[in-house]
Amino acid sequence: MRRAALAFMLSLAVVIGGAQAHNYGTTGFAAITVQGQTVRYVLTLGTDAVQAAATTPGGGFDSLAGMVAQQVAVVANDKACVAVPGSIQPPSPTRPTIVVTVDYACAGPVRTLSLTDNLFDVLGRDHHTLATVEWPGGRVQIVFEPERREARLTFGAETAGAPESGSAESSPIAFFRLGVEHILTGYDHILFLFALMLRGGRLGSLLGIVTAFTIAHSITLALAVLGIAVVPSRIVEPVIALSIAYVALENIFRGNAPSRRWAVSFVFGLVHGFGFAGALLDIGLPPSGLVGSLLFFNLGVEAGQAMIVAVLFPALLWLYRFVWERRAVTALSVVVFVAAMVLVVERVLFAEA
Repeated sequence: MRRAALAFMLSLAVVIGGAQAHNYGTTGFAAITVQGQTVRYVLTLGTDAVQAAATTPGGGFDSLAGMVAQQVAVVANDKACVAVPGSIQPPSPTRPTIVVTVDYACAGPVRTLSLTDNLFDVLGRDHHTLATVEWPGGRVQIVFEPERREARLTFGAETAGAPESGSAESSPIAFFRLGVEHILTGYDHILFLFALMLRGGRLGSLLGIVTAFTIAHSITLALAVLGIAVVPSRIVEPVIALSIAYVALENIFRGNAPSRRWAVSFVFGLVHGFGFAGALLDIGLPPSGLVGSLLFFNLGVEAGQAMIVAVLFPALLWLYRFVWERRAVTALSVVVFVAAMVLVVERVLFAEA
């Protein structure tokens, strides 16, 4: 039994110690406008995606327009449109994004449109492109991923039709799935929940902790999406790491679970909500029209969080049965604290100016 317990502790420690926060890939936003015989493709990329593109052979800001024209294919009425690279807006101190504009000239007025996005071949298979396609009288949001590179639309219809195999997903399902992926690969959020649950008491206390965290980060996610309150990531990310360290220290130096741990969960959950919002809003996504999509993104986050709790809770119940449970919790909390402080140092030293 002791060997099994040791294996349990070591496996958790390895996962925690090797975690890297926000390992969910890069995201770009494409505003696609159809007007007459022209399709304008405006791509906004965050600094992480830009760095990935700049490090590819022949890469760099100046080559991004050509890269987009080569990797994004536009077909109107079953005839290929010709790409005419337009402007490039490089990053600036106040806007850490790059904007690439490419116009596609089509043979006639666009009635049906096929889009193929192969940006993943350059930006990596963990890249997502969130796209809004607008035309006179209609608009649709879709998500391009390595396994879903194509979207086909017929203008004048209310929808783009039934999705085909390998085609891009439309909102809200795609945003729900992105939310699940975000929380399952956002290791700092997992660390925070794990630290809270380590000494969180029994089922009632844990439900209070998780509920407070959910309500708090939902509030700040909504505030950020609506543009009411936005906190820079250079502040949010270190504070998220500090929240993990704080809870770990409570686990180490307090014998019992604090009676108001749900309040701690709520306060730091507000900060984590800005972290969730930053994953999409830092690249310049417009708040208008995205509230519904981000609602499903948040629901996906909650579904991923429920999966984490469902895995951890039975294991912690098993751990609570033994007399050495407190020593095990202390040891795991030390590992969490060290990992959190590494994140703090990393985020402070390498924060964007």
